[in-house]
Amino acid sequence: MPTVVRRKPGQSDDKLIADFRKKVLADEVLLELKKREFYKKPSLVKQEKAKERRANRYVKRRSY
Repeated sequence: MPTVVRRKPGQSDDKLIADFRKKVLADEVLLELKKREFYKKPSLVKQEKAKERRANRYVKRRSY
């Protein structure tokens, strides 16, 4: 999905670029790009997901 930022009346170029950067960060485009930069074997993906689930389970147990 493309990231589109429209110029508002009276908006400076610097403000437009800042709005674009903010939108890119919110859409997590750079994180997705980093994640897809190199191929990961399916077994590594499974290991990472399992590790994340274990960490989340520990956090849930500790929350009050």
